[in-house]
Amino acid sequence: LLADEINRATPRTQSALLEVMEERTVTVMGRTRALEPPFFVFATQNPIELEGTYPLPEAQLDRFTFKVEIALEGKEEIKEILRRFAGAEEPAAEPVLQASRVLEMQALVREAVLPEPVADFIASVVLCGTPGHPKAVESVRRYVRYGPSPRAALALALTARARALSLGRPAVDFDDVRAVALPALRHRLVLNFEGETSGVDLSTVIGEMLDGARKDY
Repeated sequence: LLADEINRATPRTQSALLEVMEERTVTVMGRTRALEPPFFVFATQNPIELEGTYPLPEAQLDRFTFKVEIALEGKEEIKEILRRFAGAEEPAAEPVLQASRVLEMQALVREAVLPEPVADFIASVVLCGTPGHPKAVESVRRYVRYGPSPRAALALALTARARALSLGRPAVDFDDVRAVALPALRHRLVLNFEGETSGVDLSTVIGEMLDGARKDY
């Protein structure tokens, strides 16, 4: 499912996605229908346009594995867009994988080894980002209103496993966790008033969380 410009949907419409993202079911007029796997949700939002947009609730944000910020790197990217969409040739999408193959790959990711020290590191990262917890780093205690939930730990573990396998390794290491931490955590940290008004960069906060967790190893 592609939810384009999701922050333009009303809160009631956004809440309808909670069931489908968590339960993989859709309920219409009292009848619940299960969605056939593999099912996942992509969403886009434009952070520049504020008029007519609604903030996504934390419960919904937490159900997205990654938040990826995309920026144009230079002329070549713009030229590629022009070539694909402003030319005479009609763009066409072709299937590259069968659904069964996607399910096999998802199952394989869960078989990657997550060593105990790396699992401890993931747990420490989450706790370092939890305001009020003794392990919380200074920037979190000062600027963060809500920290990551246990879903954040699951996202870190699964995506770190996927990264390790994509690099030809059967086991996860600390570098895998660090590599996926920013996209896995940036939408799960909610700044408080001081953090918002101070223009705190969440990437810096997440970096401090990683450093704080690393001190244990």
